[in-house]
Amino acid sequence: MNKTLIASLLALGALAACAFAQQKPNIVILYADDLGYGDFKPNNPATKVPMPNLEKLADQGMNFTDAHSSSGICSPSRYALLTGRAHWRDFHGIVNAFGKPAFKEGQLTLPAMLRAKGYATACIGKWHLGWNWDAVRKGKGITPDDFDWTKPIPGGPLDRGFDYYFGDEVINFPPYCWIENNKVIKAPDTMMDEKKWKNIKEGRWECRPGPMITGWNPYENLPTLTQKCIEYVLSRKGKEQPFFLYVPFPSPHAPIIPKDEYDGKSQAGPYGDYVYQTDDACGRILKAIEEIGQTGNTIVIFSADNGPENYCLARKEKYGHWSSEPLRGQKRDIHEGGHRVPTVIRWPGVIKPGSTSHSLFAQTDLMATFASLVGYELPRNAAEDSFNFLPYLRSETDKGPRTAMVHNTSANAYAIRDGDWVLVNVTPAGANSGKKGQAKTERIELFNLKEDISQKNNLASQHPDRVKAMQALLDKLYAQGHSAPRLD
Repeated sequence: MNKTLIASLLALGALAACAFAQQKPNIVILYADDLGYGDFKPNNPATKVPMPNLEKLADQGMNFTDAHSSSGICSPSRYALLTGRAHWRDFHGIVNAFGKPAFKEGQLTLPAMLRAKGYATACIGKWHLGWNWDAVRKGKGITPDDFDWTKPIPGGPLDRGFDYYFGDEVINFPPYCWIENNKVIKAPDTMMDEKKWKNIKEGRWECRPGPMITGWNPYENLPTLTQKCIEYVLSRKGKEQPFFLYVPFPSPHAPIIPKDEYDGKSQAGPYGDYVYQTDDACGRILKAIEEIGQTGNTIVIFSADNGPENYCLARKEKYGHWSSEPLRGQKRDIHEGGHRVPTVIRWPGVIKPGSTSHSLFAQTDLMATFASLVGYELPRNAAEDSFNFLPYLRSETDKGPRTAMVHNTSANAYAIRDGDWVLVNVTPAGANSGKKGQAKTERIELFNLKEDISQKNNLASQHPDRVKAMQALLDKLYAQGHSAPRLD
């Protein structure tokens, strides 16, 4: 083979590789915090919380009516989304202020996987999955002087596969300052003091004590993060490298603090207005994607980490708006309202606009789905609870691959979904004390969700054989260490 032919073949190979890189779609995840299933109009036409941009997104993509976060609280759901592994295999609670990382060292994550396949990766927003704060500690307390703010903070997003991070860790946790990549932008110099802030509009601040920068204003949290997202998207203009942008919003989680210009935008009080502001943030990010000419080459996923906080009860009484409508339960619950969350996927040219999916879907499923999309072979010790939905999204099959799922928030109570049925308030053999069956102080409940989405009619006593079979399924999924079919 002569040198000219070899050179030509190499050039053709390089062009083919470049073309493939351009074909890889960008991926953007817009992740709300404490948003109710019934807040979203496609799930509840009677909602008093308008979300015009996200409703438009649903019109342009697929709305999932049976999609679930891994947990009914924050950190576990985020961990599961980014690993494809059910949180309850490792932990149950949130990562507290100055808490350690939730991840195992070397654990494969969604951003690490995508980066290995040529993606630029960024996280802008609420992290809430821990850092190695001991590496920058000087003292044992939580004052500004107990930390060396000049040092990089290891164990955060940059060590989990992200090229770039900007956020404040958690809006109601210290340190109250901005972190870019792995260092604070400005060192905290005082202690958090709610009296220095503008009055809260609904509920309580719920802010943990700790170091803060002078002049910190929580009302500027969401606007600042939104602007950073827009700047990041605009920075990708003209670049062939695809990008993955994970946007975990701090809202509408407490403190409920919509900017004044959003007051009265809903009929559900300040919470509804805060959701409207969050929707506006999503709209501005989507507009930036359009401005760089990447709408047609970007998969957008919108979802939430769990159901609405307990302020939803008073809101129902005052405004006649039930954030979980038509579901039973709220944040922390293992009934549907705790973990069945609004979910939309838009993929131009692939997903039929305005379509609706009633297939059971878990946020852990994104890992295997995107692994298939980019051609990444998942190892056996990763994405243990992730199902590949790519054929379903491409309309190659009319049924999603998942028929069962384990729901959990606390260590003492689980639920197991199997088809239309869900068994609530049980524990798997091997969990906690090693005994299985009824959770502490709670009775076992069995519901047919197709006939009783609000979980009002407990059928456990009428179907003892089904209860027994579903308990056995829970035991199996727990004991074998995986639910992903590729690992069977």
